[in-house]
Amino acid sequence: MLTKSMPVFVKAVGEADGLDDGTFEAIVSVFGNVDSYGDRVMQGAFEKTLAEWEASGNPIPVYYSHRMDDPEYNIGEVLDAKELAPGDPLLPESLKDLGGLWVKGQLDQHEEARKARQVYRLMKGRRLTQFSFAYDVEAYTVVKGANDSESVWELNELKLYEVGPTPIGANQETELLSVKSAAHHAERMAAEVKAGRVISAKNESELRTAHESIGRVLAALEPDEESKASDAAPAKAAEEPDGAKAAEEPTRMSSARARQLIDLESEFESI
Repeated sequence: MLTKSMPVFVKAVGEADGLDDGTFEAIVSVFGNVDSYGDRVMQGAFEKTLAEWEASGNPIPVYYSHRMDDPEYNIGEVLDAKELAPGDPLLPESLKDLGGLWVKGQLDQHEEARKARQVYRLMKGRRLTQFSFAYDVEAYTVVKGANDSESVWELNELKLYEVGPTPIGANQETELLSVKSAAHHAERMAAEVKAGRVISAKNESELRTAHESIGRVLAALEPDEESKASDAAPAKAAEEPDGAKAAEEPTRMSSARARQLIDLESEFESI
């Protein structure tokens, strides 16, 4: 499961904006633009998962900062959610040409819901200004650039697990989320070191941190004995044609991305 966060576009919060107490409206994902991780969420990516949530009869939960380990951080629910096409009147002016995922949510307001009520106060006061959502990638397309760092992952179908407010910068502290951008940054610095450039102490520290993170992710990708025995399919070709979709569902990380990390690990060892 992955997470993605962005500056929240809050359309309305609470009674001052004509909503019930504890209610908010926000755009939690934007379509068509390339984010800091080289991903582009495409219009239609949430259609199937929203239909599945509706059919289940269960509400999409609102968690504070993805804290699923503690019931107190399950602070509310999504009352309604839908994709907005470019030009939709629910979009703020800055997103009129893009579109996005709109949600209307209700944060718990009963006396025992101390965390939910505090989060609500922070949102109303504009002191909590970023939203995030947890998801898996069900289908994507890789649009190749001039080099790997310029390639864009177009996310065509996502499985949504939850949405919620999160502090600014929380995404940089999540290892699996940051490993993609860390790998790109480290790859560039590794090339500079090989070319004879002296890097700063700060960049050296970042390289070592990225190295440790990549090592942990690669260790998590090691197949167990059962999966080794059941994997009778031939290995996937090292290179896919431009615009080709992945043939397998990327549960944690695609094989192509894993190979890039393995190659980068070798680069680190040679420095």
